[in-house]
Amino acid sequence: METAILADDRFTPMEKPAGKGLSIAYTVLAVLMALMLIYSASTKLTHHPEALKVIRDVVGVPLSLFPVLALLEIAGALGLLAGIIRPQLGVAAGIGLILYFVGAMVAHARVADWAGITAPVLPLVLSMAALTLRVLSMRRVGRV
Repeated sequence: METAILADDRFTPMEKPAGKGLSIAYTVLAVLMALMLIYSASTKLTHHPEALKVIRDVVGVPLSLFPVLALLEIAGALGLLAGIIRPQLGVAAGIGLILYFVGAMVAHARVADWAGITAPVLPLVLSMAALTLRVLSMRRVGRV
């Protein structure tokens, strides 16, 4: 007598919990990053004095581009959150945020703002971690 193989039978016991654990870690990181990105976007949209000082006065980004920067951050936040349900969106958001924060570092380096170049480092590292977690969690459960 043949027995039906359940879809979960294709994973070893070590693979399933790891994929689940990675998904939980991604979810926590995505929520924290989304909060950080929304706050950062709000400082640009409200023309917070510190944001103006660093981004406009030091780096030289025109005030007219602040809404664009805020929109990119909001899109990244929403993409990370959507990535909880649709992993491919989380991957796309992670890649986009990595490019955004590398661009921020380049902008600081372009004007020799070596003190300010460290500001985008933490969000860059967190974006790289989010991308890594999302990709690995997808591989663990057979989505990639």
